[in-house]
Amino acid sequence: MKKSTFFAWILRMPLIKRWAVMHLVKGENVAEHSHQVAVIAHMLAVIRNTYFGGNINPEKAATVALYHEVSESKLQDVIHVTKYHNPAIAREFKVIEELAERECLATLPAELQPIFDGLLIQNNVDPEYKQIVKAADIIAAYLKACDEIKFNNPEFYTVKIRLEDMINDLKGKFPEVAMFMDIFAERSLGSIE
Repeated sequence: MKKSTFFAWILRMPLIKRWAVMHLVKGENVAEHSHQVAVIAHMLAVIRNTYFGGNINPEKAATVALYHEVSESKLQDVIHVTKYHNPAIAREFKVIEELAERECLATLPAELQPIFDGLLIQNNVDPEYKQIVKAADIIAAYLKACDEIKFNNPEFYTVKIRLEDMINDLKGKFPEVAMFMDIFAERSLGSIE
């Protein structure tokens, strides 16, 4: 069996800095972010199943979240305002990201590729899991913005406002997001009691 560079992709994630064009009080890398998104996605799935009649596998949601930024091991983190500056740029970024995801998938032995296809290739992720992970991704970014503001970093004021609008939209579509924000968001920025 040929040797694989798959874990070189994964082990590079802590080296990729997030929020690269902004001043940060507390640095963040892609591995930290992916872990936080995985924990939030898991909780959103549990809340959906427990309170809103959902039937989604929380462990799969967490696993999809762990891999949702794997393309950044190759491409770096590109900030939201750049990636979504206009629809044409956003489409091209998605093409480039998928090329990187497919390159990562190809590093796996052929027998494992079908198992990882729906985890690594974002266009192939089951839509229900993709929604949960996207919501978790937005919540994680929002919590990061709130944390930076807590430490008097004014660069994140506009980020927080943009993300609040996105979260308010998600709350209307997904009651688990509203419940998560109500129960966990405010206290996640405080101290452990």
